[in-house]
Amino acid sequence: MRINVSQVIELLASFLAVVVVLTCHEFAHAYVAYKCGDPTAKLYGRLSLNPLKHFDLIGLICFTLVGFGWAKPVPIDPNNFKKYRLGLGLTASAGIVMNYIMAFLFYPLFLLVLNFMPQISFVTEFLTYLLYMLYVYSLSFCVFNLLPLYPLDGFRIVDALNRRRGKIYRFLRQNGYYILLFLIVESFLCRMLVNFGFGIMDYFNILGWIMQFAQKIFGFPILAVWGPVFGTPFAQIWRSLIW
Repeated sequence: MRINVSQVIELLASFLAVVVVLTCHEFAHAYVAYKCGDPTAKLYGRLSLNPLKHFDLIGLICFTLVGFGWAKPVPIDPNNFKKYRLGLGLTASAGIVMNYIMAFLFYPLFLLVLNFMPQISFVTEFLTYLLYMLYVYSLSFCVFNLLPLYPLDGFRIVDALNRRRGKIYRFLRQNGYYILLFLIVESFLCRMLVNFGFGIMDYFNILGWIMQFAQKIFGFPILAVWGPVFGTPFAQIWRSLIW
C-alpha cells in the first residue's frame, strides 16, 4: 500500500490544529473563571495548556469525523465569583472570544505563508495547511459553541443572562446533549452519503447549513480586515458573503 505523503501531512496538521484550538478554548474558560474569583478549575488542574487535561473522548471523535465537537467542560463554582452573573457570563463566553481572536490572528499568518513562502517542501506544505486549519477550526469552534444547546457555551451564556427557568430552558438543559449528538451524527451521515454520490443529501445537512451561514457572517470581518492587505478586493469578499 503506497503512502500518500500529502494526506499524512494534512492529517497530522489537522489533528494538531484540533489540539491547539480545543486546549486554548478550555484554558480561556479556566483563566477567566480564576480571574473572576473562582479557583475551582485551577484546583482540578484545568488552568493548564496541557491538552490531556481538557480532552473529552466523544467530543474529540466528533471533531475528527465532522469538524464539530467539544472538550471536557471546565468545572466552576459560580458562588465563588466576585459578581455572580458577570463572572458567569464572562467565563461562559471566554472560550468563544479566544477562538475568534485565534481565527483573526491565524488567517493573516496563513496568507503570509501561502503568498510569500516557496511551496517547494513538505515543511512549507505542512505549515500552510496547519495555519489554514487553525483558522478554520478556530472559527468553526467559535460558531459551533454559540449554539444554545447544553453543554455548549451558548447555553451557558443564555443561562447567565436568563433569570427565568421556563419550559424551553428546562427542555434544552435536559435534552441539549442528545439534540447535539443527533445533529452531529446526521451531519456525518449526510456527508458520507454525499461522498458516495448522493449529492442531494447535502441539502439535508442541518448542522452544515447552520455552520456555513454562521461562518460566513462571523468570518466576514476577518476577511474584510486582512483580505485587502494581501490584495483581495473588498468587492470580492462581499460577494463571497452574499453567495
